[in-house]
Amino acid sequence: MAYAITQTCCNDATCVAVCPVNCIHPTPEERAFGSTEMLHIDPRACIDCGACADACPVDAVVPVDRLREGQKEYAALNAAYFEGRDPGTSVTGPNFHAWGRPRFERVLPPDFPRLRVAVVGTGPAGMYAAEDLLLHTDAEVTLVDRLPVAGGLVRYGVAPDHPATKGVGETFARFHHHPRVRMELGLEVGRDVTPEELAAHHDAVVYAVGASADRRTGVPGEDLPGSIAATTFVAWYNAHPEVAPDAVDLSAERVVVVGNGNVALDVARILVADPEALAGTDIADHALAALRRSRVREVVLLGRRGPEDAACTRSELLALTHLDGVRLVVDAHDPRVTDALDAARPQDKAAVLRGAERERVDWSRPPGAERRIVLRFRSAPVAALGGTAEGRAEETGGGVRALRVTGADGEAEIPAGMLLRAVGYRGVAVPGLPFDEASGTVPHEAGRVAGAPGTYVVGWIKRGPSGGIGANRTCAAETVGSLIADAAAGALPAPSGGAKAFHRLARRRSRHLVDARGLAAIQRAEEARGHRDGRPRVKLATVEELVATARGPRRLLPR
Repeated sequence: MAYAITQTCCNDATCVAVCPVNCIHPTPEERAFGSTEMLHIDPRACIDCGACADACPVDAVVPVDRLREGQKEYAALNAAYFEGRDPGTSVTGPNFHAWGRPRFERVLPPDFPRLRVAVVGTGPAGMYAAEDLLLHTDAEVTLVDRLPVAGGLVRYGVAPDHPATKGVGETFARFHHHPRVRMELGLEVGRDVTPEELAAHHDAVVYAVGASADRRTGVPGEDLPGSIAATTFVAWYNAHPEVAPDAVDLSAERVVVVGNGNVALDVARILVADPEALAGTDIADHALAALRRSRVREVVLLGRRGPEDAACTRSELLALTHLDGVRLVVDAHDPRVTDALDAARPQDKAAVLRGAERERVDWSRPPGAERRIVLRFRSAPVAALGGTAEGRAEETGGGVRALRVTGADGEAEIPAGMLLRAVGYRGVAVPGLPFDEASGTVPHEAGRVAGAPGTYVVGWIKRGPSGGIGANRTCAAETVGSLIADAAAGALPAPSGGAKAFHRLARRRSRHLVDARGLAAIQRAEEARGHRDGRPRVKLATVEELVATARGPRRLLPR
């Protein structure tokens, strides 16, 4: 029986590297790899060896005969990708290539002096870069993060009802205790140490700081009380220490989410989920308590384009059709929307919604008693309205009461007490580095920062906020390849200080410094708290809690 790749696919292509028959596509060598939403297994070529399932860091590979309800569509989805292709004809991939002289493009000579490399950021991009350095060179790696705990996007950006996706964090965690790794958590570059000081103690510095800001909608009233960025909401339910427990008010019956990408779907799903189903996850305690008191019964997902061009992945949209106790409705306000659903081919994203309930929603009526998500396509925000309906104060006085939007018959008002802006992330300028305001990225060439020898970027700050967790693997390989090439060419500046000197500097500058042993103490404490409540972990939600726990009684590092 063949295997199938399912919703949680992270696209890091670890499975491709271990497949003995090259039946997983697209591979990193194929043009489609950079744009595909997920990888696929050809059921005609799969030999059922299970190597891909063993290698997958997010448990996305499942035997077809063991697919659960809600996953069964993935058998057909995987097979559909290979329609019209002959099995076994592809010769691309790490295990299938033309014979020739061996090439060693990403290694240093055995007698090359050991490099010291700082990686700023401990999310997926930073950890893939660190992994590449540790596995392919003899480098010492200093992991730096402004928060006193590691994890980045995996810890604070993945929805709590996606535990398999969070599993990639375990793959990264094994490098936290690597003998050539030193951790300096709770240290912010640009605040506690300067970029120049960091560079002076390392041969090279790799910045993996992500894209932490949200993109603006640009409509009047978006700064009214009750209008918040989806990035804030995601951080809130993931116990990010920089977002207060009372930052989100769930007293409204209807919430409008502007955007229909994966993050928008995440926040919609969490808002209408059964809190008791979330009680077994690592969701923040304060978020779980707020969701239990929540009055939200309806979430409207607003998208400018039609269902055929929805920004989310097909797999996440498919998951939305299987939510227990939640009605999924497509607002049939525009005939182009229903036409697109009817015309969708089986392999099209819009086909996922062909069987969804369709209704021309009457926005003058309050939400019903049932929980539901309304998908409104071909509709853009015009203005967030505040004040009272009588006063119609649009930008002053009171919080959000409605969102004015476009539609097939002109503008409409959707009454809502909360507005979530989910139109994308944006990078923030890194102190001491050039920055492109238009793209929100650091200018670079194959990861090399322009005009800054020995300085590199990886992840969203390098390429913009595109691609999921696994896309950072190939991105990191390019950056580390540039770093290795520069080292071999003698192009890296010589550091003036060593690792111990940098650690002393970090201790003097930061009151919240946490090392690998402190991180292990945090992990033990969170897992112990979770064990008492039948949860995988209960996150510590403040900097003070994290640091105090890290500095408690020390034990040996996990083996």
